[in-house]
Amino acid sequence: MKNEELIAKMKAIVQPYVQDEGAFNELSEETTFVGDLKINSANLVDIILDVEDEFDIRIDNEEMEQMLSVKAAMAIVNSKIAT
Repeated sequence: MKNEELIAKMKAIVQPYVQDEGAFNELSEETTFVGDLKINSANLVDIILDVEDEFDIRIDNEEMEQMLSVKAAMAIVNSKIAT
């Protein structure tokens, strides 16, 4: 899957949980969920569940702990859908 397509899907998934619209409008691979978008930890779990549903994958606890930025989330999704 192309990065642009993956970023577009990630934007759609995180949008309902974003607390900082300015940062959301500038979303890139380097954007962090908690620091930049001001998403709380409970909503971060919701995002992970939404990512699992969207891409029909399962993310284990170790991967969840690493999924703190758009770039990390994209890497995890790409590794799951490549297999």
